[in-house]
Amino acid sequence: MNTRILAHRGASFYAPENTMPSFELALEQGADGVELDVHFSKDGELVVMHDERVDRTTDGKGFIKDFTLAELKALDASNGMEGFRGVTVPTLSEVYDLFAGTEKLINVEIKTDIIDYPGICGKLKALEIEKGMTGRIIYSSFNHYTVREMKKLDPGAKVGLLYMSIFAEPWKYALEMNAQCLHPHFITISKTPHMAEECNARGIETNIWTVDDSAWMERLANMGVTSLITDKPDLARTVVFGISS
Repeated sequence: MNTRILAHRGASFYAPENTMPSFELALEQGADGVELDVHFSKDGELVVMHDERVDRTTDGKGFIKDFTLAELKALDASNGMEGFRGVTVPTLSEVYDLFAGTEKLINVEIKTDIIDYPGICGKLKALEIEKGMTGRIIYSSFNHYTVREMKKLDPGAKVGLLYMSIFAEPWKYALEMNAQCLHPHFITISKTPHMAEECNARGIETNIWTVDDSAWMERLANMGVTSLITDKPDLARTVVFGISS
């Protein structure tokens, strides 16, 4: 089975990250799915953006949590990329609508590692059901208490543990946490002996971020990782298909 390609914040090397054009381009480039990030707006809407603040990727300033959805929608989220002026901050609902007619996977990173968003897991699960996305979502977070909360809310949820540290035998931690996926940085997995092999033997996915270099893509795919999370899904497809052909 080929290593999956998940577009990191969409095809974000080519279009503004975590925007509809970026997700649309990921589909065009043949990604198996996308990775994205969610926060709560001031009025409790699930919005897609990476940082806790809007400063880096929009023309606004301040924390997402202090903006209503309408105020966020008024921002230019083009992140200075030519040809994308006026692109807006999407809701998670809008992204799900884009992918509704596909079988693509969506990795939803819950951004609770800095700011707490009480009730976000329940709202995520309700939207998943409403939009018919059950079975196509991986919920991940650097806040492993949030991962535990999602699993408690929905024992059938597919969850991933994000991390950068070099754990000894991290597959044991995944089993202890009842997590189906480990999401390490690509340097981390390269320093963890036999990780892909040990995880594969236990049915644990290894979804690796953020891999944009072709040599690393080839190295990791040859290790047998489950997914490459990349800003360049077109390049990753070329590398992975070249290995499998």
